Amino acid sequence: MSDLPRPVLLVGGGKMGGALLEGWLARGLPAAEAHIVEPDAERRAALARFGPVGLHTSVAGLPADLRPAALVLAVKPQVMETVLAEVAEVAGRSGFVLSIAAGKEIVAFERALGGDRPIVRAMPNTPAAVGRGMTVLCANAACGAGIRRGAEALMAAVGDVAWIEDEELMHAVTALSGSGPAYVFLLAEAMAAAGARLGLPPPLAERLARRTVSGAGELLHRSDSPASELRRAVTSPGGTTEAALRVLMGPEGLERLLSDAVAAAARRSRELA
Repeated sequence: MSDLPRPVLLVGGGKMGGALLEGWLARGLPAAEAHIVEPDAERRAALARFGPVGLHTSVAGLPADLRPAALVLAVKPQVMETVLAEVAEVAGRSGFVLSIAAGKEIVAFERALGGDRPIVRAMPNTPAAVGRGMTVLCANAACGAGIRRGAEALMAAVGDVAWIEDEELMHAVTALSGSGPAYVFLLAEAMAAAGARLGLPPPLAERLARRTVSGAGELLHRSDSPASELRRAVTSPGGTTEAALRVLMGPEGLERLLSDAVAAAARRSRELA
C-alpha cells in the first residue's frame, strides 16, 4: 500500500477500470485521490458507489492543478490514438503513464507523449474483476525503480504481477494469460456438452463442469505443487482418469491443440500491433 501512487488519474471506467479502482480503494487509496474520466453516464453512476471519487466526463473537465502520480489508460485500443491526443497535456505533468490496452506498444505512447515520458505497458486478464488476475508489465528506459514499484502496486491490487524486459514477449503473454480465460471457459463448456451427450440432464452437466473447473483451479491456486504433479495425484493406474488422459495427451490431443491455439493468438497479436 505504501507504494500505491497518489493521486491517480484513471481514463476509462469500464469493467477493467472499475476493477482497478475497487482494488486501489480496498488497499488504502483515499477516494478523494482517485480521479476518473468516463464519458458514459451509466458507468459514472456505477463508479459513484465507491464514494467521493472525482468523476469527470472528459479530460477537459479535470482540475487545472491536478498532477497525478500515475495516469492509467484503461480504454480500448481502437480509441487510444484519440485519447492520447486528449491526455497529452496532463500526461506531461504526471509521474508516469500506465496503459492496459492490448497490442499498443510502448513506442506508440512515446511518439504521442514524448520519448522522455516514463511509460509502463500492462497486460492484465479478466479474472482481475474478482481480484485473481494475472498482469505482466513492461517499462521503458525512463522508468526508475520507484516508478516500477508504483506500477506494480497499481496492478497488484487486482491479482498477481510479473515483469518482462523484452516487450516482444508481450505477444506470448497476450496469447497465454490475456486470452487464456476464454480457453478455460471453453473447457467447461466442452465438458458440460460431453456430459450431456452421455445422458446427464444439461443443467446438471453444466453444474458439474463449472464446479469441477473452478474447484480444480482453486486447488491449483492453493497448492505449491506443479500442475503435472497434481494431475498425477488424481490419476490411478488403469483407472477412468488414465483412460481419459490417454486421449487428451495423445498426438492430436489437448496439448497439441493448446500449443497451436496459443501460437495462433500470438500471431494475431503481432498482426494487430
